[in-house]
Amino acid sequence: MNEFKLKKPYLTLGQFIKAVNLVSSGGMVKAFLITANITVNKEKVNQRGKKLYKGDLLTIDGTNYQIT
Repeated sequence: MNEFKLKKPYLTLGQFIKAVNLVSSGGMVKAFLITANITVNKEKVNQRGKKLYKGDLLTIDGTNYQIT
């Protein structure tokens, strides 16, 4: 499992996708969300504004991430 350390109280899903280098620019996030299989705490999501907090578990196309 990959760990991602938060520096603020929360991070949006779009910011997270860019921060872990799944896309090269913020403009590509929207297209990525359409094609990717993403769950946050086992719930399917596709909203780039979804807030992520410490303790959240993400799975993006089979890769797991823990927000710490």
